[in-house]
Amino acid sequence: MRILFLVYHGFAEASGITKKIHYQVKGLRQNGHDVRLCHYDVAPDGHRCRYVDGRVLRDFGTGPLAALRQRIDYSDVLDYCRREAIGMVYARCYQNATPWLAAFFSSLHRSGIRSVTEIPTYPYDGEFDGSYFSQRLQLRVDQLFRRQLYRQMDAVVTFSDATEIFGQRTIRISNGVDFDSIPLHAPFTPLPPVLHLLGVAEVHYWHGFDRLLAGMGEYYRHGGKQEIVFHIVGGVHPSYMTGIPQQPGFRSLLDGYGIASRVVFHGPLFGARLDEVFGQCQFAVGSLARHRSGITVIKTLKNREYATRGLPFIYSEQDSDFDHQPYVLKAPADESPIDMQRIIDFMRHFTMQPADIRRSVAHLSWKIQMQQVVDQVFQPL
Repeated sequence: MRILFLVYHGFAEASGITKKIHYQVKGLRQNGHDVRLCHYDVAPDGHRCRYVDGRVLRDFGTGPLAALRQRIDYSDVLDYCRREAIGMVYARCYQNATPWLAAFFSSLHRSGIRSVTEIPTYPYDGEFDGSYFSQRLQLRVDQLFRRQLYRQMDAVVTFSDATEIFGQRTIRISNGVDFDSIPLHAPFTPLPPVLHLLGVAEVHYWHGFDRLLAGMGEYYRHGGKQEIVFHIVGGVHPSYMTGIPQQPGFRSLLDGYGIASRVVFHGPLFGARLDEVFGQCQFAVGSLARHRSGITVIKTLKNREYATRGLPFIYSEQDSDFDHQPYVLKAPADESPIDMQRIIDFMRHFTMQPADIRRSVAHLSWKIQMQQVVDQVFQPL
C-alpha cells in the first residue's frame, strides 16, 4: 500500500523526533509498504516549501503571506494523494488544528483515503504552561478546532491508554525502536568505583532532572561516599538553568549543594559521540516529572532506547511495558528528591547484562508497532 507520512515541520540531525520519524517510515517500509515522507521547511534561500521525499512539492515563496499559505492551503498534498493513489495518510500532531486542516482531512475521507494522526503525548495542554504567548495562542486555536479535525479521521494513534481522544477512537501502540541503529552496551560489572548516570533529552521541566540533582545534593549533604557523575545530553534552555515556576533552576541546585563538578552538560550529541557517552554510563534517567504536565500514563521513546542499549533506568510515570521489569527503578511521581542510595543499592546487586535487557524489548520494533496501525485502520469496525 502507498502511505503518505505527513509532518508539519522540518528535521534536525540531532533531533530525537527526526530520528523517530525516519525509523517509523523505515518500519512501514519493512512491512512492504510504499511510504512517501512529506514535510514542511524553510529552504536556505528563505523560501517556504513543502517536500515529498526531499523534492519540492510546492514553493510558497517568502514572507508572512507564504507562512500563512502553508498553514491554510493543503491542496498540493490532496492533489498528490489523489494522483499517486495514496491509500493512507499518517500524520504527526503539531497542535495545529484549524478549519483548513480539518477541511483537508475531510477531502481525504471523501476521496476514499484513510487517515490517522499520531499524538505523541496525551494530554498535552499542560506542556504549554509557562510557554511563550504565541505558543499559548496556537494551543488555544488548536483547542477550538481539534474535535472538528479528528472527526474527519479514521483513528488517533496514541502511546497512552486512552480509548478515545477528542471524540475519536484510538489505536494504542508503544513507542518503538530501530534495533539496527542502536548499539548494544558493553557488559558491565555492578557498581563501579564511579557510577555514571545518563539523561538524554531535549530538556523540559517534565523531565524532572532537577529532582535527580536535588537527590545527589542530599546524598552528599548526608555523608554519601559513592562517586556519582550525572551526564545530561541534549539542549538545555537558559530558563531551566535559572528556574521557572514548574522547577528550581539547575544552577541554584549545582551551586547550593556544591555538586557542579559532578554534573556534565554535553549539549546535543548524535552518532559516535552519543555512543561514546552511553558507553561510559551504567544507569540511565528517564522522565521524573511527567505529573507536572498532567500526564500519568505514557510510553516514552527514551525508555525504549535505554532498554535497547541494555541499560537499567529510572522513571516516574506509568509505562506498562516496563513497570515490572527487573532492570527498572520506579520513582514516586511527586516533587521529592530522588533517593540516590536506592539507585546505588540497586546497582550494587544488579546482575542482568545488556543483552538480557535488549531481548526483553524485541517486540517493540517499529516494524511491529507500525504494522499494528495499518492493520487496525483497515480492519472492519
